[in-house]
Amino acid sequence: MKRHWLATPYIVWMVLFIVVPMFLVLFYSVVERTEDGYRLTAEHFHRFVDPIYINVLIRSVVLAVISTIICLLAGYPMAMILASREYSRKKIMYMLIVLPMWMNFLLRTYAWMTLLERKGVINYVLSMLNLPSLDILYTNQAVVLGMVYNFLPFMILPIYSVLSKIDQNIIEAAQDLGGNNFTVFRRVVFPLSLPGVLSGITMVFMPAVTTFVISKLLGGGQFMLIGNLIEQQFLSSGDWGFGSALSVIMMLLILLSMGIMSRYEQESGGGALW
Repeated sequence: MKRHWLATPYIVWMVLFIVVPMFLVLFYSVVERTEDGYRLTAEHFHRFVDPIYINVLIRSVVLAVISTIICLLAGYPMAMILASREYSRKKIMYMLIVLPMWMNFLLRTYAWMTLLERKGVINYVLSMLNLPSLDILYTNQAVVLGMVYNFLPFMILPIYSVLSKIDQNIIEAAQDLGGNNFTVFRRVVFPLSLPGVLSGITMVFMPAVTTFVISKLLGGGQFMLIGNLIEQQFLSSGDWGFGSALSVIMMLLILLSMGIMSRYEQESGGGALW
């Protein structure tokens, strides 16, 4: 604590690029410009009650929840494989999971456009196998696929981090007491891995519900998510007030979900037995 001055650059960075932007967003969400300057208003939040915008939010949350569930179902077994001591190619598998994250997010999404288009690689392989072609580009399915691909590592890595730290003596003790593999997983492994599961859910749901690049490219502008709506208000419509109000609503939604996850994690303690 005697060298707390070393944290000064980080504090300045956080104030300039986190606190100040959030204050500006909050400011623009509750004021409107008049001839005499600015005045307080709640009109921007009242506009959000319109059924059109409510449907956009619902669609965004539904797609984010679906993507999060798929990431959990696909990521948990992969994390268990990585955490297994018997698996000898752990480093190679870990590298294959992390390697796509080294590439640009936008580039990865564009790659899926090439794969999913009607004359793309996937449909070419299917035609070679005399199988029906896929036509999912610019649909909800393509958006969910893009979310799962881009955010799956954020589900795998937290779960793997927790599973790899579980004491093997606990698992062996459960097996010695007569528990089969499923019982040991249900009563011991999964409860102990809940902190990683909750962290993974939070890390996937938050970017999925606010994304706009994936829905814009893979959705083809056929429908709008809340991230696209916010982007449109700032870059196209120039309505910073409504865009800021939408951003505040999304921040509150994310904080609420994080609070629920944090409280559930505290109650479970990461080791509650079923």
